[in-house]
Amino acid sequence: MNYAEIKKTDVANGPGVRVSLFVSGCTHHCLGCFNQETWDFHFGQPFTKETEEELLRLLGQAYISGLTVLGGEPFEPANQRALLPFLKQVKRMFPHKSIWCYSGYLLDRELWQQSRARCEVTEEILSLIDVLVDGEFVQEKKNISLAFRGSENQRLIDMVESRRQNRVCLYQC
Repeated sequence: MNYAEIKKTDVANGPGVRVSLFVSGCTHHCLGCFNQETWDFHFGQPFTKETEEELLRLLGQAYISGLTVLGGEPFEPANQRALLPFLKQVKRMFPHKSIWCYSGYLLDRELWQQSRARCEVTEEILSLIDVLVDGEFVQEKKNISLAFRGSENQRLIDMVESRRQNRVCLYQC
């Protein structure tokens, strides 16, 4: 897996000050995407052990609220397989810091069901995420006043409550 960027102090992609990892590779190709260069799976730099160590060091800062993973598309199967060991380590080392993830795939229609996004690690990845922002960016529904999302069709999903109730439960900002 490659990544496009690491933001050391991000306040736009989740609550508080966060570390954000922008992965490379996306097959959605949303019209109006703000990050088109990340569509290419080869864009950016390789996600190495050193990259993981740097992210863990950044997450260790007391003022950091958590990790946000976006892209590109974290739920492309190749990206899921690369992210799983890292996300498990983040959860183990920082159990009180939240993990947010952005995906163009819909939780209830594509991530919980058979789809091109599902693979052998999808359930485990979902079990590590606290909040999932799902849905493709839709240019016609763009709304810059929305918290933590770009278009009105996108949902902020409380994954802890969704797993508990076995249904989509929205996150309250």
